[in-house]
This record gives sequence, structure tokens and C-alpha cells, in this order.
Amino acid sequence: MSIGAGRRRRAALARLSERIGALTEAAALSEGRVEDGVVERARGIAERADQRLALGEGNTIVALSGATGSGKSSLLNALSGARLARDGARRPTTRRAMAACWGPANPDELLDWLGVPVRMNMGPSKDLDGLVLVDLPDNDSIEHEDKLEVDRLIDLVDMVIWVVDPQKYADAALHEGYLRSMADHADVMVAVLNQVDRLAARQLAQTESDLRGLLDAEGLHGVPLLCTSALTGTGVDDLIGLLAGTARAKRAGPARLDKDVTSAAVALSEAIGADVPTRVDPDRAKQLDAALARAAGVGRVGEAVFTSISRRGQAATGWPVVSWVQRLRPDPLRRLRLDPTAGAEGGVPGDSEPTCMSRAGLRIATGGVEQARVDTALRAIGDDSSCGLPQGWADAVRSASRGRAGRLPAELDRAVASADLELARGQWWWRPVLFLQWLLLAAVVAGLGWLGINLLLARLGTGAVPVLIWWGIPAPVVLADGGAVAGIVLGVLARFGVVAGAHATRRRAIGALMNAVSEVSGQAVIGPIEAELERHRDALAAVRRAISVS
Repeated sequence: MSIGAGRRRRAALARLSERIGALTEAAALSEGRVEDGVVERARGIAERADQRLALGEGNTIVALSGATGSGKSSLLNALSGARLARDGARRPTTRRAMAACWGPANPDELLDWLGVPVRMNMGPSKDLDGLVLVDLPDNDSIEHEDKLEVDRLIDLVDMVIWVVDPQKYADAALHEGYLRSMADHADVMVAVLNQVDRLAARQLAQTESDLRGLLDAEGLHGVPLLCTSALTGTGVDDLIGLLAGTARAKRAGPARLDKDVTSAAVALSEAIGADVPTRVDPDRAKQLDAALARAAGVGRVGEAVFTSISRRGQAATGWPVVSWVQRLRPDPLRRLRLDPTAGAEGGVPGDSEPTCMSRAGLRIATGGVEQARVDTALRAIGDDSSCGLPQGWADAVRSASRGRAGRLPAELDRAVASADLELARGQWWWRPVLFLQWLLLAAVVAGLGWLGINLLLARLGTGAVPVLIWWGIPAPVVLADGGAVAGIVLGVLARFGVVAGAHATRRRAIGALMNAVSEVSGQAVIGPIEAELERHRDALAAVRRAISVS
């Protein structure tokens, strides 16, 4: 063998090994999602192929398979030049597999793997060294164990020689049970019409033509057809030459494994299906988030935030004489127990800065209309994401979409309760306004006090405190009336700012809550679905690598 041919052979074997690994990976990824029989066949073929490669390519295993009376045992004796198998009336039925091996010694490790107990060494041979010729039990045996043994060994050998006789060459059990199902293995099959000594020349030509037609009709166009007679030696040399060429080329083993891997990979690929998107439709994800948000009461919390911030802002920036009324009204955040830190009377930043919610106040909907909406959204996202997948994979995607449905309320509760709503953000101006309001109230008190003292002194007739004139108006009047008017005006102006700020706080709070809800849906629903879709993609990529032939 030339250096170049050796390199090409090693490269081909390396590619075959990679394909076997890819088939193993595809079978593992498809487990539980593809019909068990298809997965087990792929896994079994990958395991057998890996074991056969590990045993090396030094030997070529060829099986003689035929029905009772086909003369395959006599043909084995003719091929080996020795009486290895009993034939004729003394042994009309082959019950045990037997191997004839050419070479210095028997390849016992290989034969142990085959499970062939009877082994005959034919010694070194210039042409046949490395050949292991296995005589199988009759493939039409009425014993179930014999049929299982034939099937087992046919799955393991590198090449099969189908031996038929003129009476049974069209037997349906052979053609439908073996040949037709192995049409994709035509490269490692040979058909032998044996016992041709029983036919006249015209009968032989007709029988050979009929058998060739049957083989071609079953897709076995490339299968060689030889005519032999173990009794007269007709065609035996041709068959020996074919075996010698097969043993020298050492291509039958890799070719058989290549066909096995391709056949299993194609079947698995059909069961896996075609490419589908690996990402959930964003619109479906938004619908799910909306349903979860309603179930979690995000809108209700948003309104509570708006109302609470509005009342606190008005209490903090309004005219102190009347703003205290706001503190008497129930705070919706406290009522929902979403603000455990808000305990100060003034509601001013620094006294109370509510930023996170207490879990105790949330009651995530677990039934009724909201739960029905969540269920509908889960079903829709599962159905949409599984569209185009075969049944097993579709079921796996739908199962992934609902795998954590029972834990959604608790997970929503934790996520929403831990969301930072930044309730104190944008309230820096409340304290300066409050300071001004108290200054204005102090001015009113000072003005009224000034006027009251002068009125008291006038009644007592002891004089009066001097009254200053500002802008043509007595200073006490300016302080009392001006302070009251300015405080009311400031409170009205501040109220617009408070309401605008409450709207902004509500938007931020709802945004934070929606992010928390989206995170839950991503981890509990979207993530598992996309993981399943990515598994499908990986399985499809692996099985395509197993199919590809370079």
C-alpha cells in the first residue's frame, strides 16, 4: 500500500470515527423525544461500530448466509479446501455458527466479540490472509434462537454472501426479511446462485436472469451475482478471487460501518425533523409577561404607588395648616404591606425612603380569571414554540413550558417583592418646599401674634408694639395675609410637581415590576423552552454530521 493510500485510509477511518461519535451524541440528545426503537437502533449501531473499529482493520469478516438445503456448508468446504462443515443428509441444517480463519493465528479477540465458538484456522495464505469466513445458522430455521443468531451476526459482519439454490432463490422470507431491508448495504453484499449443476444451460440462464431481476427490483443493482457448484467446482474460483480481493483491500469493514452509521443516522434524522427557530417568539413572550403581570397585581401595585406618593408629596409640600389631613387617609402601600419602612409622620425623604416591597402583602392570583389567562398564555407559547417539530419533540417543548407552572406564584411573589421600585427617587425638592412652607407658616403666626399683642395691649390701655409699614401696609398684615396666600399658592404649585413625580414613580415601579416578572418568565418558561429547542438544534446538527460523507 502506498504512503498516500495509507494516509487516505487513516483519514477515512478518522472521519468514520467522528461520525460514530456524532451518531452517539444525536442518540443521547434524542432520548425521550424520539421513538425508543429508533434511538436504541442508533445507539446500538454506534456502539457496535465503535467496538469494530477498535478491533482494527486487519481482518475482514464475511458471512455465508443461506436457507436450509442451499448448500452453503458444502460451499464453505469448497472454498476452504477442507471438510470443515458436514453437509448433505448427515447435516441438512446448520445450527451453530462456525468460523474459518486464514492467517498465522486465529483473531480470537475478534471472534470473541462475534461470539462464534467454533473456530478453524486454515493457516497462512498469500491471497486470503486476514479473511474470517463465518458459516451462519440457516436463515429459514424454525428455531427462534437460530433466527436471532443469524440476525445478530449479520449486524456484526463486514460482508454477507447470500447463498441461494435454484428451488428457493425467490423465497419471500429471504427477499422481504433481509435483502430488501438491507438495500442500502449493497456495497457489502454478494449473491451466489449455488447448485447450478442441477440446471441445464437454458434453465441456468433463465434462473440467473430471474434472480438478477429480483435483486435489481429491490434496489440491489450493484450486488455481484455469481453462479457456483460446490460439487463440480463451477464458479468457486471466481468466489475465492472475490474474497481474496476483499481481504486484500480491507475496505469491507469500514464500508459496512459507513452504511450502518448512515442508515441509522438517516432514520434518526427523519424522526428528529427539520430546523425550527431556537428562540421564543417575542410577541408570545410579551403576552405571557402581561398575563403574569396581571396575576401578580402589577397594575394594582402601580396605582397604589401613584396614590401613596401623591398623598405623601402633598402632605410634605402642601400648606401645613391643611396638609395634615392627608396623613389621616390610609396609605395604600402600607395597606398592601408593600412599604414596611414608611413610619414617619411627615413622609419626607430621610424620614421614610421606601424602595423595596414586603412579600407579606402580595397575593399572587392562583385561580379564577387571572390563572386562566396565565394557563392560556403558557399553552399558546408552548404550542407556538413547538410548531414544526415531530410529536416527541413537540411534547418535550410543551412540557418544558409548563414544567414550573406550579411554582410560578411563589417565584413571582419573591421576584416582585424584591424589586427595587425607587420610590424615593425624584423627591429631593420636597424638603426645601417643606422648609419654605414652615417659614411661611411662621410668618403667618408672627403676623397674627403681632396683631394679637397690639389688640391686647390696646384693651389694657398700656400702649402698643410699634407697627412697621411695608409697601403702605402694616407689617403684621403683610406677614399674616402674605404668608397664608404664599403658602397656599406654593402648595398648589407643589401639588402639580407631586402629581407629575407620582406618575413618573408609577412608571418606574411598573417597569421594575415588569422586569421582575420577565425575569421569572425567562427562567421558569422561556429558558426551558429555548433549552429544549437548542437541544433539538444540537441533535439535528449531530445527526447531520453523522450522515455527511466526505
